[in-house]
Amino acid sequence: MTCNHRETEEYNDSFAVTTSHRPTKASLDLARQFACCLQVPFVERNDQSLKALAINRKVKGFVVVGARRVSYFSGGQEFFFHPGLAGLRIKELKNGKTDQMIKCMSLGPGAHVLDCTLGLAADSIVASFVAGKKGRVTGLEDSPIIAALVKHGLATYPGPEEDLTGAMRRIEVININHKEYLSGLIPRSYDIVYFDPMFRLPRRHSPAMDTLRALANPRPVDRETIGLALRASAQRVVMKERRGSTEFKRLGFDRIDGGRYAPVVYGIMERKRPVR
Repeated sequence: MTCNHRETEEYNDSFAVTTSHRPTKASLDLARQFACCLQVPFVERNDQSLKALAINRKVKGFVVVGARRVSYFSGGQEFFFHPGLAGLRIKELKNGKTDQMIKCMSLGPGAHVLDCTLGLAADSIVASFVAGKKGRVTGLEDSPIIAALVKHGLATYPGPEEDLTGAMRRIEVININHKEYLSGLIPRSYDIVYFDPMFRLPRRHSPAMDTLRALANPRPVDRETIGLALRASAQRVVMKERRGSTEFKRLGFDRIDGGRYAPVVYGIMERKRPVR
């Protein structure tokens, strides 16, 4: 397990790492690696409940390394990596159907894509499939917990289809704030820069998404960030939002595209003038 974690003090005293009951040597080793990468304590389970451990250690949650997966538990809720609808979307693309995100990106083989808001990485997986082996997809995630679990999941998830597995394995995950990362890029570093920020008003509540929302950076994207993204792109900047969202206007997107009846649509800014 490699780690590109940056120090983020706000997270360091809020959680720790442990294992499931009766851990194997492999899971113990992996748990210690997670603790090292995340710069938090590793706690022996010793047959205690997570609630008792949390009280004893005075933490809000635990990254738990089990035999089958790595999860984050907090407040009775569990967060773990899964590819979501990415597999289905890839199958539909192979069958000749249109994926609205890919269409709005105008994405093709060999493209370099920067996903500034990685989350569970479903959109990045689909983009990685289309970009192919000669393409490059980089996913940025500000939350150390989400970044660590998703990076591990992308590298180890036993995808049933080779296309899905290959797409997951090719994604590079970086734990960093997207504005910080964009600020350090030279012009035209990527073909497409993509944003799928947490909707200001969630479409629906679910335990998994509520846990993800609690871990994610709640700060909205600002115009300066969009300007940096446009500078870093060679082709276009694309942002996913709810249909009718005022975020598009606030951030300067005047072209909106997507399915006619889809609940989410995409704002598009194209690179038209050379960057000096």
